[in-house]
Amino acid sequence: MLRKWLMPLLAVGLFTFAVLHVVKAQQAPPPASAPIQPPRAPFGRTVAGVGLVEARTENISVGSGLPGVVTKVLVVPHQAVKAGDPLFQIDDRPLRAEVKVREAAVIAAEAQVARLQQMPRPEELPPSVARVKEGQANLADMEDLYRRAQALAGKGAFADEELSRRRQAAGMARQQLARAQAEYDLLKAGAWGADKAVAEAALAQAKAQHEQTLSELDRLTVRALVDGEVLQVNVRPGEFVGAPPGQALVVLGNLNQLHLRVDIDEHDIPRFRPGTAARATLRGEPGRDYPLTFVRVEPYVVPKKSLTGDNTERVDTRVLRVIYAIEAPAGSLYVGQQMDVFIDAAGE
Repeated sequence: MLRKWLMPLLAVGLFTFAVLHVVKAQQAPPPASAPIQPPRAPFGRTVAGVGLVEARTENISVGSGLPGVVTKVLVVPHQAVKAGDPLFQIDDRPLRAEVKVREAAVIAAEAQVARLQQMPRPEELPPSVARVKEGQANLADMEDLYRRAQALAGKGAFADEELSRRRQAAGMARQQLARAQAEYDLLKAGAWGADKAVAEAALAQAKAQHEQTLSELDRLTVRALVDGEVLQVNVRPGEFVGAPPGQALVVLGNLNQLHLRVDIDEHDIPRFRPGTAARATLRGEPGRDYPLTFVRVEPYVVPKKSLTGDNTERVDTRVLRVIYAIEAPAGSLYVGQQMDVFIDAAGE
């Protein structure tokens, strides 16, 4: 009896299951809702672009003008700095030693100039005066002897050979006096002007080399050139940095007013009008938009770098870069974020 009804019941059950499966498979699935709605253009005619949030001063990549090993990093991200504040320090021991050498060279050059300016020494004049007086006395003696010889020779009591010898002795004494007088005048005149000029030039050179070394020493302390905020620090103590470095060691920017650098496709440039209304939406929060204020156009079309990943996007696209000021609550935007930008093109 059980076998007689088992097969029909099984067939009816399988037929019912097949009918239900077919009916359910033919029903249309409910429409799926996107987790995040795509941004919508707020204008009837729009020029769209992709913007990158940056600081008002642009993102300043600070590097080192001199190579060396970093000994101190004096800032951290999000730290406010003023123009002139130190950011990091490079090993300065070799230059500090060179500064001492340059200082010694300056002292030696100053001493040489002072020595030439103070010439002659007071102690050197008396011996020279004494030699002049000695020469005068010797000349007077030789001339007296020569006159006596002349008087005797006129009477035939003096040989001509001895008279000639007395005349030569008087001439020699006259030349010795002239030499002593010239040496005295040279000593009294002091250092030669050309020697002073050479010494002063050497002093100026030594001072310039000292200033150059001090300048190089100061350059080993890398400082901020503008007021702003530290956005990124990519250097650590003990690392060697080259000149120029391979990457931005410290990134600075003034965040008092954020800017948005918008890339406009070269095909949309004819429809773009500077100064028209513009708004931006944040990636991941399309329901909230931010008003933009036109700042400037960079009048140079460049290859596009910030690719969106769309498979229809050409990698050889060129873009016009437009800068807008963006009004946003503090902390709601970060430098480097991408935003979708819509520019009113109704005035074309």
